[in-house]
Amino acid sequence: QVQLAESGGGLVQPGGSLRLSCAASGDNFIIYTMGWYRQAPGKQRELVASITRNTSTVYADSVKGRFRISRDNPKKMVYLQMNGLKPEDTGVYYCDAGYGPYDYWGQGTQVTVSS
Repeated sequence: QVQLAESGGGLVQPGGSLRLSCAASGDNFIIYTMGWYRQAPGKQRELVASITRNTSTVYADSVKGRFRISRDNPKKMVYLQMNGLKPEDTGVYYCDAGYGPYDYWGQGTQVTVSS
């Protein structure tokens, strides 16, 4: 089992940057595919980016070229560097750890992009 805690959200102007962090605790962090999801008001939760144990990455089309996901296995950390933020990036961002039938979520961190 793994516990996840996100941080780094906040209010930022359009065009600005934020770096989200996800701290994991528990065993076998390296085996998990880690992901960042977001949920905007009135919308379904959607995948933003994911990274496997081998650092293969997947990005939503809407964030390609602007966001970058990375992981630090010894520190049990996952990061989401967000550049060129747009108002449509606003939402609650969740960290996820998945392995086979197992799926663990953090409590989320709010990101608001507004002038």
